[in-house]
Amino acid sequence: MGFQLGSALLDACVLAILAKEDAYGYSLTQQVREVMDISESTLYPVLRRLQKGNYLSTYDQPFQGRNRRYYRITDLGRVKYEELLKEWTEYKEKIEHVLMGGLNDE
Repeated sequence: MGFQLGSALLDACVLAILAKEDAYGYSLTQQVREVMDISESTLYPVLRRLQKGNYLSTYDQPFQGRNRRYYRITDLGRVKYEELLKEWTEYKEKIEHVLMGGLNDE
């Protein structure tokens, strides 16, 4: 069984990875797959959307005779990541409260 994960959580995961270091698409997919089941075809539209929102920038580097596109978080992306992290923390605490039986104890 798996929980359905929304685009905001996927955005947060991508931004979290890129907050640590720049990464190329396949590498990003593999890192995100460690926590959720996604395909490259799911990830690339997310990367384009984040790039369009100015949360990511790209640059190319040669690798084995061809260019590899790397993604880098922007300053605006770092602000968005912090917002998403705060929202996630608040959401997670509410869900844990309910799941641990604390719904009617207030």
